[in-house]
Amino acid sequence: MQNAKTLLAIILLFVGFVSRSQDQAIILNYINTYRNAAITEMQRTGVPASIKLAQGIHETLAGTSDLVVKSNNHFGIKCKDTWRGESVSHDDDARGECFRKYKSPMDSYRDHSDFLRGSTRYASLFNLDPLNYSGWAYGLKKAGYATNPRYPQVIIKLIEDYHLQDYTLIALGKKQPTEEVFAKVENDKKEIIPASAVVKTEEPASGPSASVTATQYPNGEFRINDTRVIYAQQGTAFLSIAREHDISLSRLFDFNDLPEREALANDQLIYLQRKRKTGNNEFHTMKQGETLYDIAQEEAIRLESLLEYNQLQKDMQPAAGQQLYLRTKAPWRPELAKKETRQNQTTLVKKEIVATSSPSPVQTKTAFAYKVKPKETIYSISKKYNVRVDDIVQWNQLTSFDLKNGQQLRIYK
Repeated sequence: MQNAKTLLAIILLFVGFVSRSQDQAIILNYINTYRNAAITEMQRTGVPASIKLAQGIHETLAGTSDLVVKSNNHFGIKCKDTWRGESVSHDDDARGECFRKYKSPMDSYRDHSDFLRGSTRYASLFNLDPLNYSGWAYGLKKAGYATNPRYPQVIIKLIEDYHLQDYTLIALGKKQPTEEVFAKVENDKKEIIPASAVVKTEEPASGPSASVTATQYPNGEFRINDTRVIYAQQGTAFLSIAREHDISLSRLFDFNDLPEREALANDQLIYLQRKRKTGNNEFHTMKQGETLYDIAQEEAIRLESLLEYNQLQKDMQPAAGQQLYLRTKAPWRPELAKKETRQNQTTLVKKEIVATSSPSPVQTKTAFAYKVKPKETIYSISKKYNVRVDDIVQWNQLTSFDLKNGQQLRIYK
């Protein structure tokens, strides 16, 4: 009986550990997705970013609650008499209560700020030091924001456990944006990366897609704008990235707006899924030496969307200091760099975004046998005969990209 009790205790302990790990991964993903929105709203209205993120995590079960899924309502705000927008019915303190519905999470983040800022009930909170998250948490409860008697303690614990105060400091300009808490994926488990893991240096990175400021990103897989990404080093073979993350090579190039090539020409972000049509931020300010491709990668937005929003073409280069729109169409095209500056930048952009055309898989149904030579890769063979890597894989029913010296391949030409 004692052994049975011990075994049960071990099982319950393990289940609890797994559950906590899963919960932490979900919360970190929520923070990574909405941290910039919280910072932007604090700078606009004064609602502390730490408070906003903690409330969002708690009110939505870190973005997984039924209410947020059907309404984009991240803060549990009910309709009230003044609401004129869409609404949904949801059981809360009573059955079938009216809750506000938003077109996007950003609309919810903005309305939450306006809701607090525009109500006399919460006016005293804005007299507090924005770093006083404890005062804000207890003040929200006192003003009637929530009925849960432990609401302040829940908010405070979330802020302290997940270092949400960092984002308030960033919004206040007391901490560099690159000193954030990042989440990374390692062995299917997300963990906190300390602020020291992300550093910007003043020395520019080399290569056509390198920004003036080089950013050090976390190791392994992480997310930008809720899009899976890694930071790969110069010389890394694209085949190895594709194989490690179970992605076809052609899709990997497509996700990153790159022409086919064997290896990375310089250190850069490589996305493992298609980037979003809209950015997580509203705007991006053009830096000296930055290209449109740099911005598309940094903000995890599709290059075609970035061009469309800002009324730009691929060969255009906005001037440093110009504000680019990432979510909506700009009212006018940004000012372009002077011609002599733009010539060099245009060359850099073209090198990254002009993809080489690929021939159709089998043109003539005439095949020949090819013997793999020492140190040859499937990529180098595809370039040699102007065929696609995916076609070679399909023609030969290969299960991996690894080739052996002397291996026979069927090539169609």
